[in-house]
Amino acid sequence: MALSPQFLDEIRNRISVSDVVARRVKLARRGREFVGLSPFNKEKTPSFTVNDEKGFFHCFSSGEHGDIFAFLMKTEGLSFPESVEKLAAEVGLEVPQADPASQMREKRRASLQEIMEQAADWYSGELFKPGSKVALEYLRGRGLDEQTIKKFRLGYAPSGRGLLTQALGTGGITVDEMVACGLARKDEGGGGAPRDYFFSRIIFPITDRRGKVIAFGGRTMGSGQPKYLNSPETDLFHKGSVLYGVAQARGPARDAGSVIVAEGYMDVIALAQGGFTHSVAPLGTALTEAQIQELWRLADEPVLCFDGDKAGVRAAGRAALRALPLLKPGKSLAFALLPEGEDPDSMIVTRGPEALARVISRARPLVDVIWSLEVSAGKFDTPERQAALKRDLRTRVRDIADEEVGEFYRLAFDQRLERMFPRPDRYRGGSARGKGRWTPNGRQKPKKFGGFGSGMSGGSIGGLGQTHGDFDGLAERQEQALLALMIHHPSLVSGLTEIFAEIRLTSVRLDRMMREILNLLGSEPNLDSEGVRRHLIAIGNADLERLVQVVLSPSVYSTASFARPDAGEEEAERALHDILDWYGRRQVDLDRQDAERDLAADMTEAKEDRLFGILREQIKEDGLYSK
Repeated sequence: MALSPQFLDEIRNRISVSDVVARRVKLARRGREFVGLSPFNKEKTPSFTVNDEKGFFHCFSSGEHGDIFAFLMKTEGLSFPESVEKLAAEVGLEVPQADPASQMREKRRASLQEIMEQAADWYSGELFKPGSKVALEYLRGRGLDEQTIKKFRLGYAPSGRGLLTQALGTGGITVDEMVACGLARKDEGGGGAPRDYFFSRIIFPITDRRGKVIAFGGRTMGSGQPKYLNSPETDLFHKGSVLYGVAQARGPARDAGSVIVAEGYMDVIALAQGGFTHSVAPLGTALTEAQIQELWRLADEPVLCFDGDKAGVRAAGRAALRALPLLKPGKSLAFALLPEGEDPDSMIVTRGPEALARVISRARPLVDVIWSLEVSAGKFDTPERQAALKRDLRTRVRDIADEEVGEFYRLAFDQRLERMFPRPDRYRGGSARGKGRWTPNGRQKPKKFGGFGSGMSGGSIGGLGQTHGDFDGLAERQEQALLALMIHHPSLVSGLTEIFAEIRLTSVRLDRMMREILNLLGSEPNLDSEGVRRHLIAIGNADLERLVQVVLSPSVYSTASFARPDAGEEEAERALHDILDWYGRRQVDLDRQDAERDLAADMTEAKEDRLFGILREQIKEDGLYSK
């Protein structure tokens, strides 16, 4: 949009900066200026000023500065043309068109958008007709209430392959216009009637930032392929630059100072219904550069919340690498991978919004993900391999266009490399725990059998999943599986009661139950599985009895085969050793954090030796340094 300075000045003359700002900030006059609390940072003392005479605002706490257009862009996520259009409409000015060609394009876009709105209304109406009962039941079966269905304007394309074109045609819309909108396709042979682009699918309207429908997504309810289908590219719709749910998420994202990026339509809708209304999704493709820029208009550090399966890990890795060249001071991404087998919908339903909020609150910064992508790719047990890792990290740094951001990434990677490959002349003394493998109480660890959770979902995924200290993110189900194992195989536990005594479960109720089992086996080490179960029930605690039923239930066994009553002792022993190994590494992680705090409070050589001794143990155990 090419606008003359005179036109922009006319808008500025008709509305003051304080009038625009006062809609979001409570202002108080102070001399020739207005002051208020910053809309960009949380603060108690006002540092935000507005000067109508000079026509600008300035925020001393954040450094933000600009005129009325800049204020709308920064606080409402509008583009410059959108902010001009909004303020021009408020002051009664018509935005001039640059040239006849632009006027024609805008007129065509407006016409196509009106057709898309009519199509959206038709799809929505079809959803609630008697013949579409199966579609409405499907959405309700996914947990969507009527308010959510209407908020996202969900609809249904019936099985008849020309019903939409017939309905729109009666209103005077031509076939060419429908094809231009991506609503219909002509018969390839040229002789038949046009066919609807969507049929027998749930319909998800896709809008621009203003909420205007520009495309549709369709989901089949059966076994048809593709499972999801988007509108074709049109003058209105360019898939790689659009985010699903952006119109609904703009306001909540601005208020929350954050935006969640999920994988698909249903994830966004489930998140919104669960209270996470600041959620969007790409449209079935890897996150593009244009979509990342769009996200940064909503929040400085969007959180990518993907499924913890292999596909989710790959998507997170692709997004991390794609974001690198675009990074600027204050603009980045964070990553929160769900436990394997979970998506936002299932997690909210089975564990509640609080569990999902915990996962999102522990999102890993981009620098951690790039580091993990490199160090999880191989071994670094020779100088040549170590040098290759350093080279690869430097290559990633060179991908960053902003020199200042790139320099800080280089420093961050260099610091981690120093911890991972300590120089003998600097790191003296070795571990404060002594040599060899150790546990928090100095006893030898059980043999390691791989990642935590043999035979059950969850755990670290490809170097991008939960960290060792993040057992809470794996949820109660895996703690329940541990207790089921203890009940069904008490002989495996009897000789390890002292090690178990140092473990603390995240669930208070489950932790108390574990203590009860340990106390029992401490006094009666030869007790069998049935004896343990009878003892727990005989205590007479109704809550404990209900908890035993939960722990020894098929739902626990379905995600942890080793916890089943018929699981072989060898399988159970492998899982138990794996779990104890996991808890040992978790304790090392906690010890490291304690050593870091201790060193920060008092920088002495002895405390530095202690910290890097622990770090060397982590490197031996994990093959990488996890912060």
